[in-house]
Amino acid sequence: MNELKKLTGGLYFGEGPRWHDGKLWFSDFYSHKVMTLDENNLLETVCEVPNQPSGLGWLPNGDLLIVSMLDRKILRYSNGQISVHADLSEYVTHKCNDMVVSKDGTAYVGNFGMEDAGENLNSTHLMIVKSDGSALKGPDKILFPNGTVITEDGKKLIVAETLGAKLTSFDIDENGELTNRKLWARTSPLFSLLIIRFLSALGFDLSKVDFSKYSRNLHVPDGICLDEKDGIWIASPTSNAVVRIEKGGRITDTIKTPKGAFACILGGKERKTLYVILSNSSDPEEAQLSPEGEIHSIEVDIPGTGKP
Repeated sequence: MNELKKLTGGLYFGEGPRWHDGKLWFSDFYSHKVMTLDENNLLETVCEVPNQPSGLGWLPNGDLLIVSMLDRKILRYSNGQISVHADLSEYVTHKCNDMVVSKDGTAYVGNFGMEDAGENLNSTHLMIVKSDGSALKGPDKILFPNGTVITEDGKKLIVAETLGAKLTSFDIDENGELTNRKLWARTSPLFSLLIIRFLSALGFDLSKVDFSKYSRNLHVPDGICLDEKDGIWIASPTSNAVVRIEKGGRITDTIKTPKGAFACILGGKERKTLYVILSNSSDPEEAQLSPEGEIHSIEVDIPGTGKP
C-alpha cells in the first residue's frame, strides 16, 4: 500500500468529508465554513454556517444539506442561499453532529447526547429527517452516534457508536425508518470499552486521553466510509490511525496517522483515494487557537460504495 500524502493544512477542525462532483467537500467547525478541495488541492469556501457546520449530504435535486450543530438544525443550501430544512431542537438536547443522506433524500442525523466529552457517558438517539423536512426520532440507546454509512442498495445503515467502540447496523424499511438493530463489529476489545466508560465516568475529556497507555488496540470509530467488499474504514482519533474492519470485527488494514484521525471518505475518480482529516484535538479551545488541522490521502485497492 502507498503512504499517506499531505494535501493541505490550515484547518481548525475538519469533519464530514464527502466526495461529490469531482471534489472533496467538508466542514471546518471553528472557521464556520463548508469547503471544497479540488484535485489540484485548491481550497474554496462554499458557504458559512455561524452555528458550526458538521455533516453534509445532498437531496435528489442537488441541494446541499448541512448540519448546524449548535442550534440543532439541518440547513439547506440552494442557489447560493441558506434556509432551514428541519429544526431538531425540539427533539435533541445537545449538539448535532454527523449525518448521512440516502438516495431519496432521507437524512439520518446523530447528536452528542451530552454537553462534551468530559461529561458522564449518556446514550442518545438518531434523528430521521424526510426529504420534505419532517422529522421523527429514530433508534435510541446509542453511545455517541457519529459517522454513518448506507449500503449501495439502500437497505442497510451502519452507524459508528464512538463511545461504545462499535459499529451498529439497522435495516432501512420502506418508510425510511430503522429496524432490526444488530452489532456489526466491535472496533476495540471489551476490556478497552470498559476503560472508555471508566474514564468518562471520572469526568476525563476523552479527546485528550492517551489511550495507548491502556491498550494498543483501542480503536474508537469517529468518521467512517464503506467499500465495495463490505469493509468499513474507520477514523480513530484515540489510536492515530485509519483502520479497515470487516463485519464481525476482523481488522484487515491499519494506517498510522501523524495526528488524530477524525474522519475519512473514499473518493477520487475511481473512489480508491482514501481521504483522511487529521487534527491535534477536538477541544474547541485548543483547535480555535491554532489552525493545525490537515487533510491527507492514500490510494487503496478497494473502491468506495454507498452513501456518503
